[in-house]
Amino acid sequence: MRAVKGINGTAQVLELPNPEALPQFVKVRTDYSVVSVGTELLMIRSNEDANLGYSASGVVVEVGEGVTHVVPGQRVACYGVPAHREFLLVPKHLVVPVPEGVTQQEAAFVGIGAIAVHALRQAELRFGETIIVVGLGILGQAIAQIAHAACYRVIGLELMEERCRMLEAIGAIACRSQEELQRAVKSDPSCNGADAVMLCASSRKNSMVDDAISWLRDRGRVVIVGDTGTEFDRDLLFMKEASIHISRAGGPGRYEETYEQQGVDYPIGYVRWTEGRNMGEFLRLIAEKRIDMQSLITHECALDELPAMYRSCLENPQESMGIVVRYDGPGSAQATDSLDKG
Repeated sequence: MRAVKGINGTAQVLELPNPEALPQFVKVRTDYSVVSVGTELLMIRSNEDANLGYSASGVVVEVGEGVTHVVPGQRVACYGVPAHREFLLVPKHLVVPVPEGVTQQEAAFVGIGAIAVHALRQAELRFGETIIVVGLGILGQAIAQIAHAACYRVIGLELMEERCRMLEAIGAIACRSQEELQRAVKSDPSCNGADAVMLCASSRKNSMVDDAISWLRDRGRVVIVGDTGTEFDRDLLFMKEASIHISRAGGPGRYEETYEQQGVDYPIGYVRWTEGRNMGEFLRLIAEKRIDMQSLITHECALDELPAMYRSCLENPQESMGIVVRYDGPGSAQATDSLDKG
């Protein structure tokens, strides 16, 4: 099968063995995968051998022993395994059915969606509270849309004009500078600062934690979502008795062998929102038209074109947002749709 990997600082199309089904795993023929631009470019530059992508949609080809929630031929969304390849072997808890009314393109964002949902849970917001989202790339946009759907007051901070307009299109507030952000926060005298700040920017060289603390109300919360610097002034944190949290991927279960590899679920009475349940919740929001991932798609390319797309993202980062990779092999959902229409 064809796959795209990062090799010695570049992205390359390779031929890899077709995976074989295993107990507690699902084999999926990929329809679409989604590029997490900041994360994947960082991986390409940093690693000699980088497995790229983590979010996709497709059709079940085969299920292993112990898998009962999906069947061959069913549309599914997948998370947590290298996604830019023609066939995926995915732990059963990281495969969720795609509801009616959700396209395969939209479903392919499920990994990014689960990360966004879990990050918001880490913020521990209540109805009517104020959240600042710093960095309006694809993850920041997803967090902002979900927060807006949950009736939080959403304020975004982003330097790129196109991304600000995307946020404003849903009715949220977008700020192009920190000065503008300060004014937006102060415009609501009832909150006296944001209840939570989500740091979605990706730059380990720079820390915005001190800035985030300054925008918080007393005892507010900073949630680090992006791959960003984490230095902060202890005195600033002390004066507000604020808290700093790092959001780890899609939720409880991530990187846990018993959950992901052995297929042992957490009882819902003890862990209400696992990463698998967060995936399903994200798809529900799309199905009920509460969020619109389709509006965030700016580019589509074939798998063979993906290396060139990475280079384009480096040259024109302001134009990159939702990038979907299509797989047009025989039997794919796209190919089937084309035959039905013909």
